[in-house]
Parts: sequence; structure tokens; C-alpha cells
Amino acid sequence: MTKKPIYKRILLKLSGEAMQGRQSHGIEAEMCASIAAQVKEIWAMGVKVAMVVGGGNIFRGEFESKKFDLDRSVADYMGMLATVLNGLALQNALEKNNVPTRVLTAIQVHAVAEPYIRRRALRHLEKGRVVIFVAGTGNPYFTTDTAAALRAKEIEAEIILKATKVDGVYTADPKKDKSAKKFSELRYIEVLNKKLKVMDATAISLCMDNDMPIVVFNMTEPGNIKRVVLGEKIGTVVK
Repeated sequence: MTKKPIYKRILLKLSGEAMQGRQSHGIEAEMCASIAAQVKEIWAMGVKVAMVVGGGNIFRGEFESKKFDLDRSVADYMGMLATVLNGLALQNALEKNNVPTRVLTAIQVHAVAEPYIRRRALRHLEKGRVVIFVAGTGNPYFTTDTAAALRAKEIEAEIILKATKVDGVYTADPKKDKSAKKFSELRYIEVLNKKLKVMDATAISLCMDNDMPIVVFNMTEPGNIKRVVLGEKIGTVVK
């Protein structure tokens, strides 16, 4: 008997680092293709898919503002533009897989993406299109994690899938500390109190206030997005 998805509408949060694959920076074509193939799997099952993508593989506002002595607001806007590049790369990879896709941006870039309007985003999802949200919230000082929490609630998603390079949330960095233990489940308040690096505090607080669950999982293993959507117990659940 074929399993059915337990979620009808999800928001997939991708970091900029996820886009760089094995490279030290930039966008890796193979990683884009892998993400597109995994998204197609769940899209073909009838799941409504929205995505929020970061830009840290190209330009990270908070870090770069200190490095280059940039005004933080300017650096954050530059980071927003980096997310637009990633969003367009993902759109191209998805459409090569015959998945209809729209890029919606929080800052105006008329030549390459549609402006973010909530009703338009909902309409695209109803039409069976994958929606990629770029440029964060459109405001400096807010991360793409916060944008993910905000957009998930706005589009009435049931869950946020936080894609990472590790298979969940640990007590410490498992690559540096062999004794680090993995959490199978966490409460929002535990994440905040223990200062665990799931999402930033603003994003976690927003999810907590709106009862938006989060699954943190390893995206580098093919098929994991589908496993989460089918309800398999992988990664760490925050609720």
C-alpha cells in the first residue's frame, strides 16, 4: 500500500550554505538539481510546496557588515539580493524538472521576480505551483529564518521543514564533540533557554506564538524531504 503524505502544505527552509554543496561558496549545480529532484517527489504527491532560501553562500549581511565596515542595513539589503540569485537558480532547476515555479520577492526586482503579495502566493499554491520566497522579509535586521516563520503562517503551512547538513539538533556540534547527543523532540522554550542553533530567537518565538512546528533534518541524504512528509521519524521535531 502506497503511503500518503501527512502534510498537505509545507514550507521548506533552505540555508544559503545548502546551495553551495561541496564548494566553499557560490551555487553548486549538482546541489540545485538534487534539491529540485527531492521537491519534485513531494510535489508529484500533491503536496503544496513553498520555499524560503537564504543567501549566506554568496553574501551574509551581519558577518560582511563587520568584515567590510558596511552599514548593517546596506549589508542586509545586499544579503537579500543574494537570496534572489539563489531563488532564480532553484526556479531554473525545478522547471527543468517540469515543476511549475514562481519566485516572489519582498523587495522589488520586476525584471526577474514577482512582488510578494500574500493572496498571489496562495493562488500560485492552489494552482499547483511551487513558490520560492526570496529577499527575506524585505527588512534589514531580520533573518531568512524569521522570514520562513512569517511566510509559513501567512500561507497557512502546516509545518516548517528546516533543511540542514546534520540529521537533527544536538547538545553540541557532533562534528567537534563525539559525546554530543541528538534530541528527537524539543519544545520551543527549550530551544530558547538552551540557545540551541535551530533558528534564531525571533523565528522560534514567532513559531511558538503561532504553534508552527519545525522539523530539523539532513537534506544532503536524498529522499529525506519525502520521508518527513510521509511522517517518518527523522531529524528533530520542535513543537
